[in-house]
Amino acid sequence: MKKPTLKQIIPFSVLAVFALTASFIQPVADYANTGKYNSADIAWVIVATALVFLMTPGLAFFYGGMVHRKNVISTMIKSVVAAGIVSILWITVGYSLCFGTSIGGFIGNPFTHLFFNGVNSGEPWVAAPTIPKTLFSLFQLMFAIITPGLVVGAVAERIRFTSYILFTVLFSLFVYAPLAHWSWHPDGFLAKMGALDFAGGTVVHISAGCAALAGAMVLKRRKVHIEHKEIPPANVPYVLIGTGLLWFGWFGFNAGSALAANSLSVSAFATTNTAAAAAGLSWMFFDVLRGKKPSVIGFCVGAVVGLVAITPAAGYVAIPQSIFIGMVAAIISNLAVYYKQKSKLDDTLDVFPCHGLGGMVGMLMTGIFASKAINAAGNDGLFLGNYSFFLTQIKAMAIAAVYSFTMSFAIFKFINFVLPLRVSAKEEEEGLDATQHNEKYLQGTLLVHHNGQIMEQKIEESHG
Repeated sequence: MKKPTLKQIIPFSVLAVFALTASFIQPVADYANTGKYNSADIAWVIVATALVFLMTPGLAFFYGGMVHRKNVISTMIKSVVAAGIVSILWITVGYSLCFGTSIGGFIGNPFTHLFFNGVNSGEPWVAAPTIPKTLFSLFQLMFAIITPGLVVGAVAERIRFTSYILFTVLFSLFVYAPLAHWSWHPDGFLAKMGALDFAGGTVVHISAGCAALAGAMVLKRRKVHIEHKEIPPANVPYVLIGTGLLWFGWFGFNAGSALAANSLSVSAFATTNTAAAAAGLSWMFFDVLRGKKPSVIGFCVGAVVGLVAITPAAGYVAIPQSIFIGMVAAIISNLAVYYKQKSKLDDTLDVFPCHGLGGMVGMLMTGIFASKAINAAGNDGLFLGNYSFFLTQIKAMAIAAVYSFTMSFAIFKFINFVLPLRVSAKEEEEGLDATQHNEKYLQGTLLVHHNGQIMEQKIEESHG
């Protein structure tokens, strides 16, 4: 056994320090002010929290199915490992940075709930008065988990695992936390400006999409991209499974953001499903219109774009308008993917065209179609004559995009300075499953019975 290097020692040591410190935090009974809570709301938000968590393995399947088969495992683990990293970070300081006492409307005081101290004993969150603050914080944690996981698709097949771990930490602290505070804390400056983001158009999708663009630019192009080689998806059924899990989990993502079992959650549920359906069909039919054949991946990617676009608008727009939102978002992202493929930008799985632009479209569509008839706590949009609110959404969108890209670009550059950000050419050629994790994805293996024994049988690929 080799003596571990300093770089190998640091991650375990940091976790050990967190664990030791946490052991000294004074335990406090949960459910203070129980008379204020509603059992139905608690039950629904618990279910919604679990649904949002399910989106993380769903994303792993979605991305894992589209990369080269020598990079399936390395791509999937990067999405899933965020659940571990961000969960610990959230308990220690992440929740405080997002929802702690506001410091000038820009960031939460990190000491407000350091190591979750006082979360379960205080008053409920102002926007969720009928559920315990602990439950609200766990629901928000699931959003924080999946956001850095979205970036994986842009940097897949060439980023080192250790570098991605460091990116997840820095992105969560310096990009996600400020945006969440600006948008969802009542004292956040975007919230005070009047910007509306129901479930994460800016906080999740614009931030991840712009970080993906920055990462693709810093990491530069893969060899196969430079040589214009077409990479067949490793497993299209994985993409279908991932899409199903994402679509299913997104009901918790959007409808759960009502933070209660009420009519608003029902409306958000309906707009979510409708936009996804419209976008999936729009992407597929638009491909047919341009001379392509309808594809499984086309429908799946389109559906996810629709889910992205409806996210900021889900609780503010009516159900019929969600068809238009899904269709427009799918067409814009489809065209963006087409032109991106002709460029030198190597965003492996089109994260910026789908999540970045999809989130931007959603923010603008919220500014157009929002209605107080749907949500009295919202606003009327441009379609109802409110030009100022539409301009507010444009400003919020621009601020989120510029900040996310600039800060993420700086984070990737910093990581590249302290650690090798990209694998070597040899490792890239061999595949990250083997070189980064000493594991391989075996596609096309059957377990068969032979003379009473179970044996493995390799399915040979054929090309007709």
